[in-house]
Amino acid sequence: MRLKKDMEIINIILPAIDGTGFETETLKGRPYMLSFLRFASCPFCNLRIHELTKRFDEFGKDFTIVAVFDSPLDNLQRHAGKHRAPFHILADETNKYYKRYGIEHSVSGVFKGMVMRMPTLLKGMLKGYIPTTIKGSITTMPADFLVGGDGIVDTAYYGRDEGDHLPFEVVKAFSLQ
Repeated sequence: MRLKKDMEIINIILPAIDGTGFETETLKGRPYMLSFLRFASCPFCNLRIHELTKRFDEFGKDFTIVAVFDSPLDNLQRHAGKHRAPFHILADETNKYYKRYGIEHSVSGVFKGMVMRMPTLLKGMLKGYIPTTIKGSITTMPADFLVGGDGIVDTAYYGRDEGDHLPFEVVKAFSLQ
């Protein structure tokens, strides 16, 4: 089932990239973006994490991000650990929360992203984000949710292709409210 605006967020309990456990319930009272990404070596996903990390100080002081990857923890640590992100990065190896959040799979979305976002794909690969080990589904589409401090979804955005995310400026504006 897809989540929509004004729905209550589903609590997530998953292993974090640093090896600890994490629960979204601990963010109660803080606004955040919950971002479902693809497999850990996805060039689009790693470029997104890189950009969010680089520009994290532009967000509001109480705002944070929770990024979930469709990948086993060891593979996530190998591919996304180098970001040293100032936010939570989680591994959902069994896709438990991908299913609960209605995250979609699309073969056409993969091809559409490769063709329509070729400059972004190349930029990610030139930064070293090369999909050498694909552990997770290659057809997973991304999704972003902006969540208020009350745990209610403000914005639910389901990507139409493999590189489709909420624009940075939309996330930034939400974080500064």
